[in-house]
Amino acid sequence: MSSEQFHRIRRLPPYVFAEVNTAKARARTAGEDIIDLGMGNPDGPTPPHIVAKLIEAVQDPRTHRYSVSKGIPGLRRALAGYYARRFDVGLDPETEVIATLGSKEGLANLASAITSPGDTILVPNPSYPIHQFGFIIAGAAVRSIPAKPDEDMLRALDRAVRHSVPKPTALIVNFPSNPTAYLADLDFYREIVAFARRHEIWIMSDLAYAEIYFGDNPPPSLLQIPGAKDIAVEFTSMSKTYSMPGWRMGFAAGNPRLISALARMKSYLDYGAFTPIQVAATAALNGPQDCVAEMRALYKERRDVLVRGLAAAGWDVPTPDGSMFAWAPIPPRYASLGSVEFSKLLLERAKVAVAPGLGFGEHGEGFVRIALVENTHRLRQACRSIRGFLQAGSNQAEPAALASTSA
Repeated sequence: MSSEQFHRIRRLPPYVFAEVNTAKARARTAGEDIIDLGMGNPDGPTPPHIVAKLIEAVQDPRTHRYSVSKGIPGLRRALAGYYARRFDVGLDPETEVIATLGSKEGLANLASAITSPGDTILVPNPSYPIHQFGFIIAGAAVRSIPAKPDEDMLRALDRAVRHSVPKPTALIVNFPSNPTAYLADLDFYREIVAFARRHEIWIMSDLAYAEIYFGDNPPPSLLQIPGAKDIAVEFTSMSKTYSMPGWRMGFAAGNPRLISALARMKSYLDYGAFTPIQVAATAALNGPQDCVAEMRALYKERRDVLVRGLAAAGWDVPTPDGSMFAWAPIPPRYASLGSVEFSKLLLERAKVAVAPGLGFGEHGEGFVRIALVENTHRLRQACRSIRGFLQAGSNQAEPAALASTSA
């Protein structure tokens, strides 16, 4: 009996990354050295003082019991403290903050909490898959809007309100963006908040990459806009900021009604993260932040090595101003292959794994996402391999799709 017979599963397309992942696994099984820049999985160790706090907390048997699904009070206060310091935004830890099992879980569960079958949700395309599929799983219809925070997106939002039936109920924004690395400023957020308030649309802002930026101006929070808490909730994560991806610790903050809906949903589904993880996350937020500045400097160095190395290889890739990704247009010679076949070719010939843009939505076609998750030595090695692949060009046997376009 196939899982495809289940209604919600039928609404999920085949996982686009699976083909590349399968090829990657096959190559590694054969003993090949694959440089994996595909998954956005931070490779650095969690800072020692956070690990030490986890070890200390886990020694207390009382922490082994069920926790609370909304997060321990100290952790919620710590998140409110972060927002006060970083964004000058006041949050009530009791009614405007909830801890989640990573931001992905929070997004999906809030989507389930607020969505009725047939609702229309506005989602940037390309975007991180859970942004649309959290709502699709909940029974909504998704309408794509441009991903770049500019006039085109604002015009698309206006068209969506005028021409969608039923009227959209929620909008997703994500800056710094995964996968495109776009950043938004307060002026753009001001426009978005005014639009959403005018049309009574909820906003869910994904701010997971808030601390990975490379310019002088830190990315703002949508909650900095007066009135934003009337219609918005924002998701943050410990994963990237403190190199804690496997700890599964995130937050939602903002509108009390949305926070209450998420808390109600979670109360049926989980008992919260393991208490020692919450205690350690509290120490991370309240403790010294040098580790965050060091992490940011590390990603900046990697970004510069990658972009310069690819340019030397003949592949011009825009320099990202934030996030841990480069959003790379497929080199013109290989554009006809599409992102999945190009990613497989790059894996086969350069031994470098990247994420095909199609996996982030149909408007991601023509691009690949390159994650800054290897050290500079490995990134230089990747760039040399890619250079060899690109310069070999027609000296190598070409795949049929490429050969047919160059005939």
